Amino acid sequence: MNADLESAMQCLQAELPGRILLDEDSRFAASYDNLRISRMPDVVVRVHEAADVGRCLAIAHQYGISVTTRGAGSSATGSAVPVYAGIVLDLSALGDFSIDVTTRMASVEAGVVTADLQAAAEAKGLFYPPDPSSKSYSTIGGNIACNAGGMRCLKYGVTRDYVVALEGFLADGSPFRWGLPLRKYASGFNMRDLFIGSEGMLGVVTKAYLRLLSLPAVRWTAMVAFADEETALETGVLRLLKAGFAPSILEFLDRQSVVCAEMRKGQPVFPGQPGSTLLLIELDGMDAQKVAQRGRDLITLLQPSSRSYHVAANASEAESIWQVRRTCSQSMFALGDTKLNEDVVVPLDKQSELLRKTLQLREDIGLATPTFGHAGDGNLHVHIMYNRNDADHVAKAKLGIRQLMQSVVALGGVITGEHGIGLAKSSYFDLQHSPAEIASMQAVKKALDPKGILNPGKMFIPFEVWNEATLNVSMPWDHR
Repeated sequence: MNADLESAMQCLQAELPGRILLDEDSRFAASYDNLRISRMPDVVVRVHEAADVGRCLAIAHQYGISVTTRGAGSSATGSAVPVYAGIVLDLSALGDFSIDVTTRMASVEAGVVTADLQAAAEAKGLFYPPDPSSKSYSTIGGNIACNAGGMRCLKYGVTRDYVVALEGFLADGSPFRWGLPLRKYASGFNMRDLFIGSEGMLGVVTKAYLRLLSLPAVRWTAMVAFADEETALETGVLRLLKAGFAPSILEFLDRQSVVCAEMRKGQPVFPGQPGSTLLLIELDGMDAQKVAQRGRDLITLLQPSSRSYHVAANASEAESIWQVRRTCSQSMFALGDTKLNEDVVVPLDKQSELLRKTLQLREDIGLATPTFGHAGDGNLHVHIMYNRNDADHVAKAKLGIRQLMQSVVALGGVITGEHGIGLAKSSYFDLQHSPAEIASMQAVKKALDPKGILNPGKMFIPFEVWNEATLNVSMPWDHR
């Protein structure tokens, strides 16, 4: 332990008694996120109140100690991995929130679990739409850090669309308040939006004020089968959107994903038609008759180009449809023991071209490329499945991901839509952004964090630097 770290630890123990965790189990639990790579921090600071964050940052800034902020550790890109060791700042205990039905806003601390906020809002007839697949355990602070999305983005948008104001602390421990819980605010630069999606590299958010909507009274759910990916995307997704439909959810599952789900289930999704490409669709609204009629119109529009369809008769049947989507992620491990999961986005009219490229990529590298995702907004999750103990598989998977990212950018898309850059996408950051753009981002980072202590080693440094040098990439569990 160097002298600066030792001095910082002494100050932390004095300033934040009862919040300092030094045991190996606590430090290991804070050493990784859902990317499943690890770097042991020197200390975990589990704050009890927002003011603790300011005290911790002031000490870290004074001694130049790195700080990696953590909520539930559900990041898919390694954003919560403390690659410089130092301090992991655990905000999971910041769990207070309140809902104002008059203003339709929620005051939410960073450690609040997304699904808990949604349930509380629904109990009051209100609705918080962002629904990342990790919502049952991910936290609002983490959702803000990566601008999380989910299945409802087509109609309702992403986390950024619901953040009214943010509170927290800058790198030196100074408090900030970007905006107020008001419907109008035009004072100064829009620093709030700069912090959304910044992955904890500019400051630490401890509280958010979030906009809520009226809870839809009814939902209509259907599953429609197509012969292939191009038909589903061209005569399904594009036809629906051009006709003016605005589903709350419009999910796409390619044939590779569906076959895996059917293998896990032990039967076809549609009897007699195994391995179809699927669209899973939800409409919602306040008027049951109007929603039902809109559903009938939707089926009429899609029927000529589809193989089959099933409309859920009740909530239980709707849940069975969504279970098909949830099954895909785990069932694809039949194709390999490890997956690379890329949350790319392309223009809506380029999705079928992207799917053709994933199928060609499968042929070129000899590895499965199951793809599913949010077809209504062009955000598709492309996976490359491989066996991690097979050196040839690993090399081909790395080559395949670079080729995929190059294709996405060439199609006018973006390499991440809701997971962020972190470590996993850092090697492709310069495919997306010009040197001038990256330099501008680095200038903002330096202005707000002059000592570079906040979540260092992410975004701007290629992942291979850490992968080869300091990180434990042989974790004792499946990379799922």
